[in-house]
Amino acid sequence: MSMPLAGSPLVLLTGATGYVGGWLLKALERQGCRVRCLARRPEFLQPRVGAATQVVVGDLLEAKGLVQALADVDIAYYLVHSMGSAGAFEVEDRRAARHFGEATRLAGVKRIIYLGGLCGDEPGLSRHLQSRQEVGEVLRQSGVPVLELRASIVLGAGSLSYELIRALVERLPLMVTPKWVSVLCQPIAIEDLVDYLLEAAGIPLPVSQVFEIGGTDRVTYGDIMRTYARQRGIRLRMLPVPLLTPHLSSLWLGLVTPVYARIGRKLIDSIRHPTLVRDASALATFSVRPMGVEEAIRRATDLEDQGYAAIRWSDALSSSGRVPSWGGARFGTRLVDSRSIRVACPPAAAFVPIQRIGGGTGYYAWNFLWRVRGFLDLLAGGVGLRRGRRDPDHLAVGDALDFWRVERLEPGRTLRLAAEMKVPGRAWLEFEVTEDGSGSTIRQTAIFDPVGFWGQAYWYALFPIHQLVFAGMLSKIGRAAERPGPSRIAILP
Repeated sequence: MSMPLAGSPLVLLTGATGYVGGWLLKALERQGCRVRCLARRPEFLQPRVGAATQVVVGDLLEAKGLVQALADVDIAYYLVHSMGSAGAFEVEDRRAARHFGEATRLAGVKRIIYLGGLCGDEPGLSRHLQSRQEVGEVLRQSGVPVLELRASIVLGAGSLSYELIRALVERLPLMVTPKWVSVLCQPIAIEDLVDYLLEAAGIPLPVSQVFEIGGTDRVTYGDIMRTYARQRGIRLRMLPVPLLTPHLSSLWLGLVTPVYARIGRKLIDSIRHPTLVRDASALATFSVRPMGVEEAIRRATDLEDQGYAAIRWSDALSSSGRVPSWGGARFGTRLVDSRSIRVACPPAAAFVPIQRIGGGTGYYAWNFLWRVRGFLDLLAGGVGLRRGRRDPDHLAVGDALDFWRVERLEPGRTLRLAAEMKVPGRAWLEFEVTEDGSGSTIRQTAIFDPVGFWGQAYWYALFPIHQLVFAGMLSKIGRAAERPGPSRIAILP
């Protein structure tokens, strides 16, 4: 458990739009810290921060806005790097670190906390790991005390390493594994990493120090994949092949996980050497007692489920509501079918047909197909449609609704149903209503998290039917919402 920061220091956070920075931002806000975030596009970050958090514009590469951003700052977190850049990221990393170090010295900042990469002193380090070490050295050259934490891969819901691992395990029934899958590493859970970052603000720091941090387990990348597969109930077959080099592996990774191809290729090049904690002084200095891989993956999976409550799929899709590619949009390994319709009534009225879905009302369109799906679910040992719903007009979180369960309900705004039918994965159906000028927009989103190859095959085999059913359902919900008077909802056959 992290300790609160002593006093009331003003903290500058860079990289708040990134994965670790986003987690750290929420942790700092929960502790009541005074936080100022530096962002190139503050309009993207502003909706994500608390009311007391400042967001200022600045560019590390151009040294713009740094003087104003660092005014009166006591502690500065440096959580940025240019690995996603298509150019020479090492050059950009050095330039950004030099600008930041000079600006913190001039501003009288008391310490810089930097998150680097865990690696040994062996020759031939990847460009990525070399750059992370260089950034730490450049920051120390500023003369401001630097507390550098060096970590291996980070496991957490939504982290790049976790998403790469789950994408490989979920999509490949037979995995041809190159040598790097047998390289040892010491993964750290995102929760433990954030606790280290928080405590780093209060550790006595007369001079710059480097701490190596990691979880309790020393495992191979293959071990992590097997752990994930076991927890997800996936039978994983791995065929070691000694001929696949990191370069060829990166090309293969780009085909299997295209969303992460550019960064993934640079990461693959970084795992030729073990990333293990060799100096255990962090355990003597910090109060953090990190978890192991089993618990880190279990927590990541649990948080993914909870995270749907905070995710607005509509923010990531085009405002037209059209799915951008055949088969639905991809978010990690999840598949999403999202569509919207505008109705000429206020949100409260637009939500009425949504909260009456299922049971005797049915699903507004193609109800015989829903009945067929319920019958097939019964044959497979599921609950089918026989449960109906508790009340024809009202819902509550936890209610059974046919073969769904009400997972989230915000009256007049949001309804999310979690599937309890037999499917090769996990599925959700979500409705969100927002005010739109003189009317409302209803967004309907189907989310599927497939398990393995058969889960993928299930989604794509049914996608044409989903297009028909989901489009018809949304269209008729829109018409029901606009129907005036007490007869706004028809009990459909």
